[in-house]
Amino acid sequence: MKTFRVFVKRPLAVLSSMLVLSLVIVACSRVPFTNRRQTKLLPNSQINTLSIDQYKQFLSDNPPVRSGAQLDQVRRVGNKLVQAVQKYYSTNGMTDDLKDFEWEFNLVDDPNINAFCMPGGKVVVYTGIMSVAQNEDGLAVVMGHEIAHALAHHGNERMTQQLGTQGALMLGDAILTMRQGAATDEASAARAARTKTVLLAAAGAGAQVGLLLPFSRKHESEADQIGLYLMAIAGYDLNAAVPFWKRMEAQGGATPPEFMSTHPSPSTRQANLQKWIPEAQAIGAQYRK
Repeated sequence: MKTFRVFVKRPLAVLSSMLVLSLVIVACSRVPFTNRRQTKLLPNSQINTLSIDQYKQFLSDNPPVRSGAQLDQVRRVGNKLVQAVQKYYSTNGMTDDLKDFEWEFNLVDDPNINAFCMPGGKVVVYTGIMSVAQNEDGLAVVMGHEIAHALAHHGNERMTQQLGTQGALMLGDAILTMRQGAATDEASAARAARTKTVLLAAAGAGAQVGLLLPFSRKHESEADQIGLYLMAIAGYDLNAAVPFWKRMEAQGGATPPEFMSTHPSPSTRQANLQKWIPEAQAIGAQYRK
C-alpha cells in the first residue's frame, strides 16, 4: 500500500515521460542538404510563432540600423543566400518546406561579435562582427551558417532532445522514488534516497556530456556544412570560410575541451570546412548552371 501511494503521487510525470518518448520515436524527418535523420517533436509553425515574438521584442530593445553601407551589405548577402535556398528547394521539389519562412535581415549597432537567425528566417547581424567578416565573402560565411541552423530546424530538434531527456529523468525519478517508498526500515529508505540522488545526478551529467553537448556540436558542424553549400550556390568564395573562423578564434579566450563544449574545437571546425569545400564547389557549379 505504501508503494502504491508513492507511485500515484507522480502519475503525470510518468505518463508525460512515456508520451514524450513515444512521440520522439515516431517524429522523424530528414535534414535538407545533409539528409541526416532527425527527431522533431514540435510543429515548426509553433516554434516560428514563439520565435517571432522574441524577435520583435529583441528589435524593440535593440533598434536596428536604418541605412548605410553595412546594412546594404547585410541585405545584399542575405538576399543572395535566400535565392540559393529557393533554387535548391525548388530544384528538389521541396518548396512547401519553406512555407513557414518569412525572410528578414537586420543590422543592430552592437559591438558584440554575434549574429543569429531565428526559426522562420529572421536574421540579425551585429555591427561588431562586420570587422571580423571583412568583406561580403566573410559575411556570407556568418549568415550562411546562421540561416543553415534555421533551415535544418536545429531549434526544434534541440527542444525535442531536452524534452526527451527531461522525460527520461522524470521516469527514472519516479521508479527510484517508488523503490525508496518500498523500503521496510529507515536505514533502507536512507540508502535508497542516497542511491537515487547519485544515480539521477550521474544520469543528468551523462545526458549533458553524452547526448546534448554532442548534438550541439553536430548542429554547429552541420550548419557549417550547409552554409558552405549555400555560399557555393550563391557564388561566394568558399575559401573565405577557414580564414573567417581563424579570425573568430583569435577573438576568443580560453576554450573548454571539445567534449565539454557546445561547439567543435577551432581545429576541428577548420579541418571539416576544408574537407567539405570540394563537394560544396561541385554542388555550387551544379546549381549555377
